[in-house]
Amino acid sequence: MTLPTHVELVEVGPRDGLQNESSTITTETKLELIQRLANSGLERIEMTSVVSPRWVPQMADHEAVMSSFAGKTSARRYSVLVPNRQGLESAMAQGVREVAVFTAASESFTQRNINASIEQSLRRFEPVMRMADEHGINVRGYVSCALGCPYEGQMDATRVADVSRALWQMGCREISLGDTIGIGTPLAVKRMLEAVLRDVPLEATAVHFHDTYGQALANIYASLQEGVTVIDSAVAGLGGCPYATGASGNVATEDVVYLLNGLGIECGVDLANLVETGNWIAHHLGRDNSAKAARALTSAA
Repeated sequence: MTLPTHVELVEVGPRDGLQNESSTITTETKLELIQRLANSGLERIEMTSVVSPRWVPQMADHEAVMSSFAGKTSARRYSVLVPNRQGLESAMAQGVREVAVFTAASESFTQRNINASIEQSLRRFEPVMRMADEHGINVRGYVSCALGCPYEGQMDATRVADVSRALWQMGCREISLGDTIGIGTPLAVKRMLEAVLRDVPLEATAVHFHDTYGQALANIYASLQEGVTVIDSAVAGLGGCPYATGASGNVATEDVVYLLNGLGIECGVDLANLVETGNWIAHHLGRDNSAKAARALTSAA
């Protein structure tokens, strides 16, 4: 077994991590968070989501966030989530060069989350993909419920592969496979990846794990064994799924970096700097940093 020598981390804390927070987070705090994350060495940061404030009030300041970072430097990849062509147009107007679209492998989850079937969600992306292609915009595709659904239980790997293949064939250059409710285990991850990788290139495959059952790092290790080199994570373990009872946040970036350092895998992130950032945003949110590495390193300091 040969593990990768380098891994790309996609920091989703500013978007996926903050979007379900009940208390309003100021634009200034979001901008400082993104800058701190960049300063720690993270090169890919998902900034915000271009959605209506009626549906996601926390992302109401998406234009201000985008305009502060998009197009300002080639050293970082700042991306945003867009639901439709209008969202893409708004992102492009602010200089964004990388976006993501979102669907799921579960019909029930897709209906409750975006009020559409999987097929309808894919059709909604067609004008997004055409416009993105015309303007050289890179598009990432998220597939939620890749291992389990709060309504349908464990997910059939062939369904995940079908949706992933559809997104890839539409033109998504990267497919992020999400364990939205955090029920996955390494064997399930291996089987899911084996199914997806029959149709989607390994280099275009990413994983996105939540840590509800404490399996996220084990699942990341299983993904590394399969050759995956792109991992989503959120500083301080921010986030959670409002549709899944008990679902905890994303795997903490600090814990992922600690794992990668221990495996001798390069990711370009300064762990001490990142821990500081995680503690800082946790303080602003009035909670503890849920990253175990951050707690240990902070206590030892």
